[in-house]
Amino acid sequence: MNLKQMKKLVVLSGAGISQESGLKTFRDMDGLWENYAVEDVASIDGWYRNPELVMDFYNQRRKQLLDAKPNAGHYGIADLEKWFDVSVITQNVDDLHERAGSTKIIHLHGELKKVRSTIDPDLIYTLDGWELKMGGLCEKGSQLRPHIVWFGEAVPAMYDAIPLVENADIIVVIGTSLAVYPAAGLVHYAKHHAPVFVVDPIRPETALKNVVYIDVKASVGVEILKQKLEKLR
Repeated sequence: MNLKQMKKLVVLSGAGISQESGLKTFRDMDGLWENYAVEDVASIDGWYRNPELVMDFYNQRRKQLLDAKPNAGHYGIADLEKWFDVSVITQNVDDLHERAGSTKIIHLHGELKKVRSTIDPDLIYTLDGWELKMGGLCEKGSQLRPHIVWFGEAVPAMYDAIPLVENADIIVVIGTSLAVYPAAGLVHYAKHHAPVFVVDPIRPETALKNVVYIDVKASVGVEILKQKLEKLR
């Protein structure tokens, strides 16, 4: 089937799908990570207060990511590209969607394997290895920082994500509570008649109509999802 004839399917993915690959989430830790509060290691104020601590936090996350592998949920989403024009909009900073084979991905909150200049946000580099150190500089001579959108910062990728949702024929929400804004607000840009499929053991609260719930974890739920979507392609 020609790509132009395929229905547009947008996947909104969150921490739940990566959790099944062994990646911890702040929700798992009650807002703490190795006894550090989220505002200390995932906010712009935390970076200004203690950049070494923030750097170490993301170094350890990168190290953990090296051992993680995509799960059946990631592979199932990539497999949908056989039937649909699929765009993945993820709140996750890992690269598991890429490794599973998805080809169109927007990372709302940045990418763990990348770093960027503290003076020019357009200077973005793929980190060689897992460790970023103080004294690591961009080509303009400023300190490099994790390429992560922290609390207190804008989410520029929203400008690319919103039109995808607005034009989608089908929406899939997977592994997210729809509680973290602005990402959670994306579902409200969907067409009124577009079917919405939610894959998560815990049903997120939503005022959307046309919702089909698949109340299981992603690694199991995506296979059920595929069976339902086959009728819509």
